[in-house]
Amino acid sequence: MKFEVLYNSPQMIRDFLSYSESIKGKSSRSVQEYYHDLVTFFRFLKIIRGKVSKETDFSEIEINDVDIELIRTVTLQDLHSFLVYCKTERDNGTAARARKASTLRIFFKYLHSHLNLIENNPALLLETPAIKKSLPRHLSLEESLKLLGTVDGPNKERDYCILTFFLNCGMRLSELCGINLTDISADGSLRLLGKGNKERIVYLNKACVDALNKYLVVRPKTNIPPSHANALFISRNKRRISNKTVQHLVNTYLEKAGFSGMGFSTHKLRHTAATLMYQQGGVDIRVLKEILGHANLGTTQIYTHVADKQIENAISSNPLANVINNDKKSTE
Repeated sequence: MKFEVLYNSPQMIRDFLSYSESIKGKSSRSVQEYYHDLVTFFRFLKIIRGKVSKETDFSEIEINDVDIELIRTVTLQDLHSFLVYCKTERDNGTAARARKASTLRIFFKYLHSHLNLIENNPALLLETPAIKKSLPRHLSLEESLKLLGTVDGPNKERDYCILTFFLNCGMRLSELCGINLTDISADGSLRLLGKGNKERIVYLNKACVDALNKYLVVRPKTNIPPSHANALFISRNKRRISNKTVQHLVNTYLEKAGFSGMGFSTHKLRHTAATLMYQQGGVDIRVLKEILGHANLGTTQIYTHVADKQIENAISSNPLANVINNDKKSTE
């Protein structure tokens, strides 16, 4: 957790954040989001409770004096008012408000069920704003091959291996950058460290093994600091490759392939792998869930919706789709 979290928030919030990260296994990013959501909420609460002057700048409102007595006054109506405030005054979209609602539910459940500090949980019936689910964008098989065909330059073996891993294994950006040499076994299995520090095993196919072997031949072997020596992918500075570097190189090749400005990214390569495995590889949705490291099957089922939409579009594209019989006799 960051320095500001430790010194500018009440002990109960610090304890909650520590619990979320160390016991519940939440990522540092998730914990930081919890922190910002709670800071925003308690600043809002102090305003509506008349604890600060209306002229006080919102970002200057201190929350280190928030105590359990103030928290016990929170009602479901306060939570609803907060979400309305986030929409109208802070211009938060549906996804941002849904995340804040989730944070509040988790926090108040922690105080009520885990610590027994509050008698009633005001967030128990707090609903999440409905998020419009959009189908994930992905490259087609032909577009994927075109992307791989653009790889060139002094790091072409490394970059080709990175793109191949994304397109074949469907791993997350952080998972790819975190791969160590010792995570790769002789049988072709690869250990990945996913969200919440959860490990899973994927298996490298022929294309991945070939790209990996060609990269290992040219992978730097000298002048690498001991703390980075085990990293699979090495940057030009002889360090473990960073998320930012991988995002840049992926965007560079997407632009070379003519796909810039189309909403593609490293995460869309993960969607591409999943979609190709499900639609053209015939991979069972439950197996795909394990490959992608999803916590529940519902997350994975978005790829079945992609297939359904393509079926709908295919039928709609039939030349007879708009031929309507207007003969009145046929309806009599």
